[in-house]
Amino acid sequence: MAEITELIETDAGTARITWHKARKATLVLAVSHGAGGGIEARDLQALARVLPGHGVTVALVEQPWRVAGKKVAPAPKTLDAGWRGLWPAVAKAGLPMIAGGRSAGARVACRTATELGAAAVLALGFPLHPPGKPEKSRAEELLGAGVPTLVVQGGNDPFGKPEEFPNGSYELVEVPYGDHGFAVPKRAPLGQEQALAIITERVVEWTASLAQGPGMRCG
Repeated sequence: MAEITELIETDAGTARITWHKARKATLVLAVSHGAGGGIEARDLQALARVLPGHGVTVALVEQPWRVAGKKVAPAPKTLDAGWRGLWPAVAKAGLPMIAGGRSAGARVACRTATELGAAAVLALGFPLHPPGKPEKSRAEELLGAGVPTLVVQGGNDPFGKPEEFPNGSYELVEVPYGDHGFAVPKRAPLGQEQALAIITERVVEWTASLAQGPGMRCG
């Protein structure tokens, strides 16, 4: 199905949504990029290719700073403002909503999930701490999401390896050998496509379990 692009005005500027719609959607995943890249990220593109075939419409969200061509992301409160402003547009179908993001986008999804009525959070490469600074933990954001949460983390992510994550009610899936962008070394026992398949297959399973769960909330 052809991509559909939509521009949304928010208090933080103009955001852009690229829709990858499922024919018979049961859920919508709104997922945004990190502070150092856009929706071309390999994991976001893989999810947009695969999930619509499993009843999940994917809305790839570009924050206003990215749409404006800026290279540096603004403060967290501005990212949250952009996300809040575009949320009605991604929730308009009236289906249960999954708030998602990679890296900084995952933090935004966690911080705003309960407020916006998200049914769940998908956190891709959650930046548990700045590289080399484990004392500056952002675990409270993850633990405070307040809804079912799936974390997908690279085994060699300098922003937080899977074993560094605290105990909590969320689920965590490791992508072996993956870095913060889920790139795997050429000498790794699994290839890049296998690494992406780990992500998409687990997210497909998780979204299917959400769709079958009782009392799914609509955004």
